[in-house]
Amino acid sequence: MYQPHAMVIGNELWACLRALAPQRIRPARSVLLRQGDAATHVIVLESGSTLITLAGAGGERALLAVRGAGELLGELAVLDSQPRTATVIAAEPCHIHIVPAAAFLTFVDEHDLLAPLLRHAIARVRESEAVRLELATASVPLRLASALSRLVDVASTSATDLAVRLTQTELSQMIGASRNAVVNALKPWREQDWVRTTSGGGLLVRDIHSIQSHARTQT
Repeated sequence: MYQPHAMVIGNELWACLRALAPQRIRPARSVLLRQGDAATHVIVLESGSTLITLAGAGGERALLAVRGAGELLGELAVLDSQPRTATVIAAEPCHIHIVPAAAFLTFVDEHDLLAPLLRHAIARVRESEAVRLELATASVPLRLASALSRLVDVASTSATDLAVRLTQTELSQMIGASRNAVVNALKPWREQDWVRTTSGGGLLVRDIHSIQSHARTQT
């Protein structure tokens, strides 16, 4: 079962890692890391949730994963001194710590964390492969329901209704579908009031379990 970094390295070390840099707040939809940028730092995600996206040569984006509190972001690029391989976007307001690469590498050496971090990276690759298979084979309603489910699972709030601050166009790009296909998938969910459109263009997810059940019946 996939576990966030905080559980992999333990709460005590996680607190020490957070203490390496002051807390900062980033608003929803802000870019935390950008694909192709130099690996100058890692991000410790204290609260909030993020979207991990990959852009193709034509600028199209695909959703690789959704990450929540307790995760390190951008650590692999720092460990192998390579450019960022994906873009990380805040899905909601996030509390983060920006740890410089040199300080992070020293911390990894001092606490012998390289092996557990690499094992964690392998788990992430397996998860991403499952998402890619879903994008290639599943129906649009199922892909959309899965993306919304991942956002609900890692959201920092336990409220019944969850606001997804992404437009329908952004959601369609991330699940590899047309905007019209996403609109059609949302239509029966809106009619049942399982999801609503917000004034800002995002969605309010009200009943993810009914959405998942309905999506599994669509081919």
